[in-house]
Amino acid sequence: MKRFSRVNLLLLLAVLVLAVAPVALGLGSGDEPFAGADARAEQAIVDDHPDYEPWFSPIYEPPSAEVESALFTLQAALGAGFLGYYFGVVRTRQRLRGSAAKPPRE
Repeated sequence: MKRFSRVNLLLLLAVLVLAVAPVALGLGSGDEPFAGADARAEQAIVDDHPDYEPWFSPIYEPPSAEVESALFTLQAALGAGFLGYYFGVVRTRQRLRGSAAKPPRE
């Protein structure tokens, strides 16, 4: 096995362990063990200041946590797709400029 393949395999294994270990070991606490930062911040504010009222209300409130998670995932996927496309275009342009600057071989 090539060194490059071994390194990729080890990196993939490390990512899988990091993704599965918290769930398998039952890490986290409370009703929602893996709640997001927004929910935890809101809970901390309510605990510290019970009479606090938010200044604004959300424009759209998803009907369930699953829909909210799906929308967040869609947002992340679109962002990753945009970044991947952008970096691909930039790299292709650099390659084309590099090959146009070189004189043809005879």
